[in-house]
Amino acid sequence: MGFHRMPTRLLLPMLFLAFVLTSCDLFGGNTVNQAKLVKAPANEQTYTVPVANVADFDTLDPALAHDTTSTRAIQMMYTGLVQLNDSLQVQPQLASSWEQSADGLTWTFHLKPNLEFSDGTPLTSADVAFSLDRALAPATKSTVAPLYLGLLKDANLLMAGRIPTLIGDSILIPDPNTVVLITSKRASYFLSMLTMTCAYVVEKSLVTKYGAQFTDHLTEGGSSGPFRVSRYTHGQELDFVPNAHYYDARPQLQRVSFIFYNTTNDAYQAYLGGKVDTTDVPLAAVSKDRTRKDVHQIPQLWTNYYTMNYLVKPFNNIHIRQAFALAIDKTALARTVWQGTVLPTNHIVPQGMPGYNPQLKGPDGTQNLSGNASKAQALLQQGLKEEGMTTLPAITLTYGTDVPHLNTEVSALIQMWQKVLNVTVTSKTVTYDTLLDQVTASTNNSKGLQFWALSWVGEYPDPQDWLSLQFGQGTPYNNMNYGQNSSSTATQQQATQQLLASADSMELGQSRLRTYQQAEQQLVNDVAWLPIGQVTATFLRSPNIVGFVDNAQGMIPPDDWSRIYRMTLSNA
Repeated sequence: MGFHRMPTRLLLPMLFLAFVLTSCDLFGGNTVNQAKLVKAPANEQTYTVPVANVADFDTLDPALAHDTTSTRAIQMMYTGLVQLNDSLQVQPQLASSWEQSADGLTWTFHLKPNLEFSDGTPLTSADVAFSLDRALAPATKSTVAPLYLGLLKDANLLMAGRIPTLIGDSILIPDPNTVVLITSKRASYFLSMLTMTCAYVVEKSLVTKYGAQFTDHLTEGGSSGPFRVSRYTHGQELDFVPNAHYYDARPQLQRVSFIFYNTTNDAYQAYLGGKVDTTDVPLAAVSKDRTRKDVHQIPQLWTNYYTMNYLVKPFNNIHIRQAFALAIDKTALARTVWQGTVLPTNHIVPQGMPGYNPQLKGPDGTQNLSGNASKAQALLQQGLKEEGMTTLPAITLTYGTDVPHLNTEVSALIQMWQKVLNVTVTSKTVTYDTLLDQVTASTNNSKGLQFWALSWVGEYPDPQDWLSLQFGQGTPYNNMNYGQNSSSTATQQQATQQLLASADSMELGQSRLRTYQQAEQQLVNDVAWLPIGQVTATFLRSPNIVGFVDNAQGMIPPDDWSRIYRMTLSNA
């Protein structure tokens, strides 16, 4: 995202997130006798995390971060007005409280008292305003801030260079402890967007002194989070120590080190050799490691799916779309292709998300994940009759070349459609960048792609990110042209879009989530996406490290670090 953390559609899965710091012991117990373990002394309170498959952090600037690896490091040392808790609910962070105006456009945040950066400099509302304004400023060249902070009134004018700042416009600082943010429309999900790294607070004096290179000088200050940088050797190691000026409970770990490895297998071998405390499990080792006491498998906010262009025959017909969906045995794909590292699913909003609907049904009205051959065959014949066809036109499925094992999945799908529907599907591979360009070009285009494979990694845990952003009227990711067509069900699709727009502006609460769930069920019935699997993080972690709480976003809330520590064998 996914981590993303740029809101971009990902290729079907790389499978393993760069590294995951959260866990839940699925198999129970530890590899050592708990009765002999005691809390390690302070000088042994360390945690070492491998960083694999990248040469270095892409950035340590929160305004620029768009990838998982950089985001994990950034979340160690910066915080924002609000952040997520272990349940992925928005909680106060730098802010102690906030109010929303009656019209829903004005948000007033009250800061906690006596906030400081890691060098002891006071952190005030002026720093919050500077950070938000800087993230959107054209000179910063952020690709993510416009997406998550673009709801601020006149953000478009700032980004276009037509005004010099939002401070005094939609970002107000009536006093050192108060920040007022004004949005261009009513949007309950704005709070969730403020949990993104581009809304984190940086120290103005450090940025002023060093400019874009301030991240090479973080040993001097700049941290508003639980840790500060003690050493950074590019491409080799990044070390954190507790921030003595942190405003909440301090970390118990006295050093957290991120060590670079060339490949996932190198990191895996380092874990087996006791050099690091956690590692992703290579796909080839999943079956062997599945019964280890230190293995963890956590569903992530990452859905693999296929989608069809509603403007290109035969997928303008709902019954033909449903036939293709119901011809698939998702359970078999998860087991044989992905070795159980993805969960078969009918859902658009994934497990672990606020608003996840455990009662959701597939297009056949059941929760079956193994396909429904007889129903699929009947729907295909119904669709052909409605379209005045006796056979289907040529069907081409386009996907990216960059993902291991995706060829195997596509081959399996093609066999399923041939066996169940007697339909021939031709596959076409292109590069990832070409695929994204072609998907974008399919918007409102009856000559665009017909059928394609992608993934979505959630940015912020609000159903709007998974539903309205994907299928809303005129939204940038509605490339399948849901509601933007003249099919026999277009009116129903547009009604669903109106339902999504209504939920977007509703107050936070169960009524809003139920409205999204109602819309999601209709989207699944319409086969707006054809979800295949939800990716899990499958990893090992030393049982000597305790206190982690798992969540579907693979993130650690800042204050959780006060409860995480290392155990060691006692001498008794």
